[in-house]
Amino acid sequence: FNPVFIGALVCVDEQTIIDILTRRSCDQRREITFEYERIAKKDLTTALKGALSGSLEALILGLMRSTAQFDAAELNASIKGLGTDEETLIEILCSRSNKELVEIKKVYKDMFKKELEKDVAGDTSGDFAKLLLALTKRDEPSNVIDYQKIDEDARSLYEAGVRRKGTDVATWITIFSQRSVPHLQRVFERYKSYSPYDMKESIRKEVKGDLEKSFLTLVECFENKQLYFANRLSEAMKSKGAKEKVLTRIIVSRCEVDLMKIRTEFKRQHKRSLYQTIAEHTKGDYQKALLSLCGGDD
Repeated sequence: FNPVFIGALVCVDEQTIIDILTRRSCDQRREITFEYERIAKKDLTTALKGALSGSLEALILGLMRSTAQFDAAELNASIKGLGTDEETLIEILCSRSNKELVEIKKVYKDMFKKELEKDVAGDTSGDFAKLLLALTKRDEPSNVIDYQKIDEDARSLYEAGVRRKGTDVATWITIFSQRSVPHLQRVFERYKSYSPYDMKESIRKEVKGDLEKSFLTLVECFENKQLYFANRLSEAMKSKGAKEKVLTRIIVSRCEVDLMKIRTEFKRQHKRSLYQTIAEHTKGDYQKALLSLCGGDD
């Protein structure tokens, strides 16, 4: 434990706080929290809240949680209060693996004394709610590919959508939420032999709004999750001011999961590095913290 850290909090030396907390693993940050409280006799989160503000505060406080705690807190924030932040709900529930969702639900209950499913059901409606709830109830993770079912599922998706007038959304929800990722990758490939459109084009033709965004997110994550996040980051930095909330959420939630792979996909897809793009679209201490987490220029 670095005593400099206590001094940095007392006289608010953002650079030292950033250097220490963005370059440690979640487990190391947990140890720092324990040691800080033992030595300073104060709660570290409270001290950080007092020392920091704005986007930097949100990012650093996010880092002080485990990935599942951070996701649970983001989901809760997107549900409570007036209006729902559908974008956050879609991003987290459609991109996390079954195993991650099981952990998020457990942590959500510990943190908020409520069931995630109940909160999602109370705050969304229609087919959009049905899809999100089906995703939160998915079974334990599996990589099973049922070769007998690939053709059947591909045909069912086609017959429930493009082939008929109106969409049988229930069939789509069942297949999307109850099959493994490698199985669905093969289903989408086979789907092209039935439909004149690929799965993403079919979704755009058949459903609209939040339901469309959810199905598209699922397909993109099934096909290449790291590319999905790379594109989300690029999108968040397209406008004049970066969408800092989205930027913080993705960098914090993926920094110990697959950020290196996201960096690779970003460079491949957007012909410039994630590091350069962050440097161009953010500023100040917030920028320093993001670049430190990003870990290097490609």
